[in-house]
Amino acid sequence: MSVSLLGCALFYTGPFIRREVSAMKVSQRNWSPENGWSSSSSLETDSQAQLVLAFAGRSILGENSHYDELKAFYPNAHILSCSTAGEIEDTHITDETIIATAVFFKDTALRVLQLHIDDVGDSHMAGEKIAEQLNSDDLSHVFIISDGQHTNGTKLAKGMSSRLSRKVHITGGLAGNGVLFKCTLVGLDAPPEEGNIAAVGFYGEKLKVGFGSVGGWDSFGPERLITKSRDNILYELDYKSALTLYKDYLGDKANDLPGSGLLFPLCIRTEKSSKPLVRTILSVNEEDQSMSFAGDMPQGAYARLMKASSDSLIEGARKAAVASLEGSQNIRPDLAILISCVGRRLVMRQRVEEEIEAIREVLGNNTVITGFYSYGELAPFNPGLACEFHNQTMTITTFGEYDE
Repeated sequence: MSVSLLGCALFYTGPFIRREVSAMKVSQRNWSPENGWSSSSSLETDSQAQLVLAFAGRSILGENSHYDELKAFYPNAHILSCSTAGEIEDTHITDETIIATAVFFKDTALRVLQLHIDDVGDSHMAGEKIAEQLNSDDLSHVFIISDGQHTNGTKLAKGMSSRLSRKVHITGGLAGNGVLFKCTLVGLDAPPEEGNIAAVGFYGEKLKVGFGSVGGWDSFGPERLITKSRDNILYELDYKSALTLYKDYLGDKANDLPGSGLLFPLCIRTEKSSKPLVRTILSVNEEDQSMSFAGDMPQGAYARLMKASSDSLIEGARKAAVASLEGSQNIRPDLAILISCVGRRLVMRQRVEEEIEAIREVLGNNTVITGFYSYGELAPFNPGLACEFHNQTMTITTFGEYDE
């Protein structure tokens, strides 16, 4: 465990965006196998940066030399990195590249923390420990990136929420590895490794943070009772093999599981919650006829299949952007971090960049956009609510630093 502290041309008719001068500074670098490093830096010097977010392809991020290069570019910054199912820079999506976004805050302090999931027992306990370490009277927001294969996103979110005030919102997501669903990497101030969870706490009153998390999927078919499950493993629906029922719906696509499952997630609801949650398959076990998900599949809940069109997903992304603006009092943000589920990318295919373009249309041309395609997203449904684990959403977190 390591803890450190740093002091200090479409027409849109949506909400009016206030234009205020921010104290934040944001710049970006990208790396590709063809061109190496390129920079659109607007910082006076890279040494100003206090936080760097580096999103990259799994094979690229596994080369430790790239971490050394980032540390040389940004010697005084905390570097948070993770592997992805696609990198986002501006309105472009790439694979097997590195998108590095450097941020300088004038009046906001940062505290960073990394845990290894095997060292803390389980995901709920990891969430509790992270929240306890970051908690403070002036904590304003927590951004978290977790391993995408060894973490139960539901338990991680509940663990953190149990130790933090509802005034402190939590957003973030799970690292990816394309559509392979194998090893994912997360790193904080060190080369990334499998099994890590990294978090950044933001402290102070000048920082304005907005967020939005919207899907765009529609339910279809009968609603079925989850009659046998354990944590994130689903065995039975209506006392029948869940995997068999699921394969019947997929037809020929069943041969491509678990990847084809991204096109048809499950919507679950419980009697205690009026808000349905979406769950995506991570793996299947033919031996015991089970399916594993990134979040909990509680016994006694109801599950229903979902599907989506490109247009509905793009509209969901636009709604997430509108919600993120409303959460920051419609002040134009300097930075927007987009975490979108890999399943959305598979549905939209060649139209996938349109969901980023819809967000750009809402936020305006001056907001720096970064992010990645993930194995799960973390955010509350609305301000003042506890953080939830989502699949198949576009989750946006926006940042700006302003005087009151």
